[in-house]
Amino acid sequence: METKDVKTPSTMEILNKGMKCLTEHLGVVDAEYFISAVKRENFDYTEWRKTAFNEYKSLKDLLDDAERTLKKEDVG
Repeated sequence: METKDVKTPSTMEILNKGMKCLTEHLGVVDAEYFISAVKRENFDYTEWRKTAFNEYKSLKDLLDDAERTLKKEDVG
């Protein structure tokens, strides 16, 4: 079995990709608001993810909700 070398992205590459994602999906103003809120609230992703998806009974429910959201965005 051959192993391929995986290049770990630099911190700057990750930050650039993250900002691009945020601004594409939220817009510049809301992306900045999101970053400010995360910093202000001392956001702990590890703790957040423990309960973030509790409203979904299954992966299918989560995927169905994501699909509905995407359809709304395509229409709007």
